[in-house]
Amino acid sequence: MPPVRPLRLAALGISLAVSLWAQPAQPQPLWPGKAPGEIKDLPPESDQTKSTDRPVAGKTVLRLGNVTQPTLTIYSPPSDKNTGAAVLVCPGGGYNILAADLEGTEVCEWLNRLGVTAVLVKYRVPRRPGLEKHLPPLQDAQRALGLVRQSASQLRIDPHRIGVMGFSAGGHLAATLSNQHTARAYEAVDSADVLSCRPDFTLLIYPAYLTEKEKGDAIAPELPISATNTPPTFIAMSADDPVRVETALFYYLALRQAKVPAEMHLYPKGGHGYGLRRNEHDVTTWPDRAADWLKSSGLLSARP
Repeated sequence: MPPVRPLRLAALGISLAVSLWAQPAQPQPLWPGKAPGEIKDLPPESDQTKSTDRPVAGKTVLRLGNVTQPTLTIYSPPSDKNTGAAVLVCPGGGYNILAADLEGTEVCEWLNRLGVTAVLVKYRVPRRPGLEKHLPPLQDAQRALGLVRQSASQLRIDPHRIGVMGFSAGGHLAATLSNQHTARAYEAVDSADVLSCRPDFTLLIYPAYLTEKEKGDAIAPELPISATNTPPTFIAMSADDPVRVETALFYYLALRQAKVPAEMHLYPKGGHGYGLRRNEHDVTTWPDRAADWLKSSGLLSARP
């Protein structure tokens, strides 16, 4: 392993993220050079939304593809509302694209309204040939959490109240980060990689890939759930989700059996991929339940 170099926060611009009003800082690169294992160039990063793609609640969705330069973007709440909690936000998209607004920027703005610092993680997509679908994104998520934890004082957040939230494939990524954090999935590049990348809490919204259907919905092997390994978890899903509600149900049951604090909200209808956009289905009220869970868990209580 190469020597670990100290991280210069000012060079990353993270210290500039704190402002009096909720607005994002400039996106910052996660890696000082190329991301680990990136050897093949892809076409330029772009919105891959097609005219035939369905809108969500009457609005289009930004489907970002060909991400080779992963970034984090800090969304800070107004200073007088800052609770000290922070959440990494992982959009979904089947590990092929990122639903960048529906499950990204809109989520960050909602978290800011709760007084939570949001960290939008633009991780690498599409899937890299020859690698596990989640390996490059996991590297990006681990790196992002370490950077944020190292920057806690500048961001005015509690380093022990940094969670992760993911949607669909991003839910799988959030769950994987929540269970794979004792060792980095890459060689350390600076002092941020020495810090713990374990989230303190997890929110999974219509998560995908948590179980293996062909093996009786056994928990996916990349998710070694245990009481000491896995943080408290919130889950929301609908029974008619085409991703299969069983993936969330069996994951929740495994959390319960391991005595990991967990709360699940299951709704009869709503499908998949609604983000925070409200419609006629009760499942789209999940943000209210998530806010209740954060409050009851003491995560939104401002601390001196």
